[in-house]
Amino acid sequence: MSRPLDRFFDPSRTSSRKRRRIRLPLARSVRRVRALLIAVAVVFSLAAGRAVQVQAIDATTVAQEAADQITVTRDLPAFRGEITDRNGEVLAMTADTVKVMVNAKMIATNGRMNGEMTAKDKEVVLTAPQRIADLLVRFLGGTPADYLPKLTATGKGSQAGVIAARVPAATFREIAQAMSDANLVGLSSVSAPTRVLPNGSLAANVIGYINEAGAGAGGLEYALNSTLAGKAGKEVYENSPNGKIPLGTSVLIPAQNGLGYQLTLDAGLQWQVEQILAERVRQTKADAGMAIVTNIKTGEILALANVPTFDPANVAKADPKALGLRAITDPYTPGSVQKTLTFAALIDQGLVKATDVVTIPGKIKSGDNYVSDAWAHGKIKLLARGIVAKSSNIGTIELSRKMTKQSLHDYLVAFGLGAKTGLGLPGESRGILPAADMPDYTRDGIAFGGSGIAVTLVQEAAAIGAIANGGVYNAPHILASHTTADGKVVELPTAAPRRVVSEHTSKEVVSMMESVVMQSATHTFTVDGYRTGAKTGTSKKLDPKCNCFRGLVTSTIGVAPVEDPQVLVYVVVDNPQRGSSGSSVAGPAYQDIMSLALPRYGVTPSKTKSPTLPIEP
Repeated sequence: MSRPLDRFFDPSRTSSRKRRRIRLPLARSVRRVRALLIAVAVVFSLAAGRAVQVQAIDATTVAQEAADQITVTRDLPAFRGEITDRNGEVLAMTADTVKVMVNAKMIATNGRMNGEMTAKDKEVVLTAPQRIADLLVRFLGGTPADYLPKLTATGKGSQAGVIAARVPAATFREIAQAMSDANLVGLSSVSAPTRVLPNGSLAANVIGYINEAGAGAGGLEYALNSTLAGKAGKEVYENSPNGKIPLGTSVLIPAQNGLGYQLTLDAGLQWQVEQILAERVRQTKADAGMAIVTNIKTGEILALANVPTFDPANVAKADPKALGLRAITDPYTPGSVQKTLTFAALIDQGLVKATDVVTIPGKIKSGDNYVSDAWAHGKIKLLARGIVAKSSNIGTIELSRKMTKQSLHDYLVAFGLGAKTGLGLPGESRGILPAADMPDYTRDGIAFGGSGIAVTLVQEAAAIGAIANGGVYNAPHILASHTTADGKVVELPTAAPRRVVSEHTSKEVVSMMESVVMQSATHTFTVDGYRTGAKTGTSKKLDPKCNCFRGLVTSTIGVAPVEDPQVLVYVVVDNPQRGSSGSSVAGPAYQDIMSLALPRYGVTPSKTKSPTLPIEP
């Protein structure tokens, strides 16, 4: 059954539908245009408002933010002052060095960090890292591989890398010129002065060292840090990717360099003393050694050596025990060297004369114990001079009991014991000096240097120096002068000399010390051409770990020439394994040092021979 086609297909109806589909929706377009115009107006309004805010309301703030983005602030380090010896030889100085910085991004863009690179720029960039690496090798050494990773690193943090440190400023100027000549960019420098000790470890324990932050951390570097360091400056300027803006803001606050210091030390003598002491410590297999040379007339320290020592350029690898200055930080029992001070106090009070006859038993009771001499003997007689010459502990105790404990204490205080010397170096010990109400046995121990007292090397040297200097004490000192930034030399004050004992007492005690030299069968203290006076010391070491005595401290001290003492030498050797007396252990080093020091300073040789004075009645 067929269906009429007109029910499914009406040409007029189809045409009508087609016409409706292609008709343009004019009303809707108007609305859309209007919406678009409104949106554009809003955007422009917001932009205008922001412009008003930036240019009028927040102009100052925005300008400051922009300035901050191009403003560079650099600290200008001050140069640390020089330290020189008495003759002007440099012991510590500050070298003008820099850190060489690399900006890998600048290298990768040939300096056009905010703009499009030209074809020429791209051509340069291809070879720039290798060419810069070759320049660095030429001036700094190494291989290109040492530098290329930082020259080509374009990741985070690649704009301020250190490619080389401690580069002499003059060398960097040559590098910069070579970079400019080759039309290369990407390297800059930051001032980073380096502390240099031209003589290595010479006098290291005195000079000290600086830490990684550049501040003094030991010795004079620490003690004088505030004046040695100076005051850092500052530079503020506006910068662009291509360098400093010529007409931009520029403020410069110059750094103020530190003061320079001249010491009383003699670098040449210091080196010789260190070598002699180190060899003596090695030969005797000792734990450590100390030595000092002083000008008796002034108290100036000419040499002050410690063994073992350290390398100030490599402090991190040094033994911490070697960093300090034992001569002032480590007190010890002085042994028989102390007898010279005891006899000075006795003679000065008129209680003893060098020719007094003293009967000496084989031993003497002190407290609950007995004290004996280093050599076995029964009852003997010695002159007071002989007690010093033979170093009799018993005889010294017998005579010391003639004076009050208060008197002994007061003389030792006058000699500088029990107090810091004021040398100006860190960590100085006062030593140990009991009060005047000390027990009797303590007084006995102090008299012969066996126990009850502890001194530092510098303390004891200054005390014996006072006896040799006609009885006048000169405070030991190591700082001679300082130099200001404008070159002005300022002499540093020293403590006023003070009389401790009479000139007569001085001559008597020095004569007794000369008898020690004359009585030595080994001639250990003899110095060709000069009359000398000496005294040795040997004492037991107290080990705090066991509260017992373990090991020895041996020493020799001497002055010359006897007629007019000018030079003092004192050597202390700690815990030797070979040798057990001050004469055999420290004596040879003393002799070598004194033999060098006297002619070095033009001391006139003695015109008379040492008299042979009796030590027994």
